[in-house]
Amino acid sequence: MKILLLYPEFPDTFWSFKHALKFVRKKAFSPPLGLLTIAAMLPEHWELRLIDLNVRRLTDKDLAWAEGVFISAMLVQRDSTRQVIARCKKTGLRIVAGGPLFTGEHEKFPEVDHFILNEAELTLPEFLRDFERGRARRLYTTGAFADIRQTPVPAWNLADLKAYGTISIQYSRGCPFKCEFCNIVTLFGHRPRVKSGRQFVAELDALYGQGWRGSIFIVDDNFIGNKKQLKSDLLPALITWQREHAGINFFTEASIDLADDDEMVAMMAEAGFDTVFIGIESPNEESLAECQKGQNRNRDLVADIKRLQHAGLQVQGGFILGFDSDPPTIFQKQIEFIQCSGIVTAMVGLLQALPGTRLYDRLQQAGRLCSETSGDNVDGSTNITPIMGMETLVDGYRFLLTTLYTPKNYYLRIRTFLREYRRPPTFPKTTLQRQYAFMRSLFRLGIFGKERLHYWKTLVWTLFHRPELLPTMVSLAIYGYHFRKICERNLPGSKR
Repeated sequence: MKILLLYPEFPDTFWSFKHALKFVRKKAFSPPLGLLTIAAMLPEHWELRLIDLNVRRLTDKDLAWAEGVFISAMLVQRDSTRQVIARCKKTGLRIVAGGPLFTGEHEKFPEVDHFILNEAELTLPEFLRDFERGRARRLYTTGAFADIRQTPVPAWNLADLKAYGTISIQYSRGCPFKCEFCNIVTLFGHRPRVKSGRQFVAELDALYGQGWRGSIFIVDDNFIGNKKQLKSDLLPALITWQREHAGINFFTEASIDLADDDEMVAMMAEAGFDTVFIGIESPNEESLAECQKGQNRNRDLVADIKRLQHAGLQVQGGFILGFDSDPPTIFQKQIEFIQCSGIVTAMVGLLQALPGTRLYDRLQQAGRLCSETSGDNVDGSTNITPIMGMETLVDGYRFLLTTLYTPKNYYLRIRTFLREYRRPPTFPKTTLQRQYAFMRSLFRLGIFGKERLHYWKTLVWTLFHRPELLPTMVSLAIYGYHFRKICERNLPGSKR
């Protein structure tokens, strides 16, 4: 059986980093972890080819070679997915689909022959057995959760790793919290399930054996969901592995209570972590209470963030506008909080109700859902009728984006962050790729960029005050170029 593993194209989004990747001559952020894991679960005698449309085109020759296709996608890839499915259908290929997009709305894709939904460790084997017997059903789904200690090492050999800026791997699934707007508990459960340290290291060894030297994104929605297992098993294993392998650094997502555990933070820094994304959501206590973000309430969030920065973790933050409890001053409050905290990478989006969340169910019953969600956190859209009024929300969002991502305020945040940040012991060495990015930034940002005055001012400041962090400053300047491109495009009323 000849199978194409197809990954649809991402639109130009906040997290695509398309404009930043050009500085390091990469084509896409990371390879499709889900499809590569599926590939490792398919019969060994099948011939497999990965076609990531973010890296290269799907050709007629590819389609002529194949006998079937497996497609995985997220909500934000919806448009590209429909195009790919239509093209495959014209050639008569059997289409097998799975992943978040189809788990949430498979009924909207009548052209697909088979759906492998929820966790593939449970649903894929059943499909494969039925397929071999010639009686495969159209829908395979389950409400159970898989034992991810049985999940195989992804088939990294199928991907052109040189085309990517980073690599994604997974340690756990599930989250102990129940934020109203989040669908993670619905998809993966309230009790975090983890891989063993030995299993995780085996995945790292496989990547290292393929020649990967660079950043690795641990894609868990809450990396510290199972703190006991993390501190007793995985982090000690990573610390040992890090001593024997050069050129690797990690970043991940976690809840703000990470700041309460100095021992864990120190272990993460020693293991090679240098960045963590945290859902801050709002500085407004009433809004946090509304969305049931209890872990963020009754604490000094700015102090927590600076504690993490001082320990060697750059904090990236997620923020949301459009809660019913948001006061008229929320836009200015968000700006002041972000500027004061030194969160350089601040993803601010309008509240969206995702299918499968308690927020979606509540607003659907109230008749306040006005469209389907785009899946893009920062495209300026919402599928909710806001209490404050759509015009007020949109105008405030425009004001916030314009303020946050002007060169002056963005570079002020860089300096605020660099004052707090303490470089971790496993800080990656300067590579030829970083040197190339630096030279391109001098040319693109320092000479021709709108931000050139602030770029040079911050570069000189860094050389005099924190010279060891010059690579970090340059990376953040490059990210800022991408973020401004996205924000300018997403400003309500702009042409897209």
